[in-house]
Amino acid sequence: MDAKLKHLEFVQGVVNRLSTNSFLLKGWSIILISALFALSAKDADKGFALLAYIPGIAFWGLDGYFLALERCYRRLYDKVRATDKDKIDFMMVIDKGQGWKNWLKATFSKTLIVFHGAVLVAITAVVVVYVVKAHAAA
Repeated sequence: MDAKLKHLEFVQGVVNRLSTNSFLLKGWSIILISALFALSAKDADKGFALLAYIPGIAFWGLDGYFLALERCYRRLYDKVRATDKDKIDFMMVIDKGQGWKNWLKATFSKTLIVFHGAVLVAITAVVVVYVVKAHAAA
């Protein structure tokens, strides 16, 4: 098999795994936050709803990390694609560039803001409803 094609397959495999991790992370985020909401409703301890911010923010940051790495591997894919067949070395080293800056750009990308921002808005809405109900009952 052509070495260039094989190298591209290796890089694409990493991109696919990172994308799958991001998808699974979003699912776990929703499951964990939903479980905290259920605990806050069931036990009447509304503090569990506030705890939902922790996984909400943590999963957002982790998702940003996966997206930043995925972008690095996509750049590597483009670099390998443009490399002559004779110069293929199967290196999988990525250029992370300006680490924190790349992570911040990925974390606050449109797609992640829409998903994780909506999760944080939902958490805030639940907390506000609990606070309003608590003041109405008092």
